[in-house]
Amino acid sequence: MADHDAQDRNLPASPKKIERSRAEGQLPRSRDLPHFAMMVAGGAVLSMGGPQIVEQLRKMLTTGLHFDARLLAQKGFMAERLADMTLAFAAVMGPIAAVLMLVGIASNVASGGWNWTMKPLAPKFTHLNPLAGLGRLFTGQGLGTALKAVLLALVLGIIGAMVLKDRLAAYVSIMSVPLPSALAYAGEQLMGGLGLLAVALAVFAAIDLPLQRQLWLRRMRMSREEAKQELKEVEGNLEIKAKVRARMREMAKRRMLAAVPQADLVVMNPTHYAVALKYEEGKMAAPKVVAKGADLLAMKIRDLAKESKVPVLQQPVLARALYAHAKVDHEIPAALFGAVAQVLAYVYQLRAAMTSRHAARPDVPHPHVPPELDPHNKPGWAPDPEEDFAE
Repeated sequence: MADHDAQDRNLPASPKKIERSRAEGQLPRSRDLPHFAMMVAGGAVLSMGGPQIVEQLRKMLTTGLHFDARLLAQKGFMAERLADMTLAFAAVMGPIAAVLMLVGIASNVASGGWNWTMKPLAPKFTHLNPLAGLGRLFTGQGLGTALKAVLLALVLGIIGAMVLKDRLAAYVSIMSVPLPSALAYAGEQLMGGLGLLAVALAVFAAIDLPLQRQLWLRRMRMSREEAKQELKEVEGNLEIKAKVRARMREMAKRRMLAAVPQADLVVMNPTHYAVALKYEEGKMAAPKVVAKGADLLAMKIRDLAKESKVPVLQQPVLARALYAHAKVDHEIPAALFGAVAQVLAYVYQLRAAMTSRHAARPDVPHPHVPPELDPHNKPGWAPDPEEDFAE
């Protein structure tokens, strides 16, 4: 059953699965790249700071072997000397260790990218089972890793043996020279051997880095059942979000329609658009849109306005411009101040004429709307129902 499932995993990993894998700390990592980088960094540090390091170690050795009866008679002398030697050694080796640590982190980031997660540190008690460990060892990946480690150890061992055999006489002759010269000569021989080992590690890293990437992508492959299940989860989330948005739109629609009876004017394009405006002098800097809608919603706004005796004015161009450029519960655009002021003045004059028997009814205005604000002058423009409820 497991073999059949593994064979069925022939689909590439989805972005969601890759993200989940990163959250769990599963990334393509090459062990050979950090080994190579740290060896090169260590060799570079020794090459540039070798004389200073040797001099510091010589001073430590001289100080550490200097004793006399007076010092030995002091209580706690050995503990103090050990503490001083430890601090001196840390001062010499600390910077080297810090450089190697930074290089190790950088090489790991280069092989798999930066990823911060604590999940790999969580205890996994299944790894304590020796039978499960043997099972993982004899898998294809486990055998490949073991064979690669054996091959690397064999190659490095052969190189080390060849270097040692070629320079054995040089190493023996070191014992006949003074210590400072012996340390310098040993450093030169060591750097030569490290260079050959670094070349071998570079070859292994160049092969292992893309190989680990391909193996990781292979492990991340999905079966058709996994892809279907993930698609269901995504569609389920989308359905929930769609229901939430629909609920919010319905609530916004009811709230918007409830504001229509308090409007001063509804501007309409006879059958397509309706925009309800309200202006309170002294409280508002400019007229505000309290409701707007297209098609059926526009008819609903018109009917509510008539029921509440709110004037409805047919101004197609102004209605289209307000619908396209004004938002509910926001002031109208500054470019439409003049046109809206004309229609509001008409409404106020009309109300005054209706309350007075002797006042003449004003003429219906024909406000000027800048052509660039008329959405019908923009090819491809269509009303967006989502904008009706934007706040």
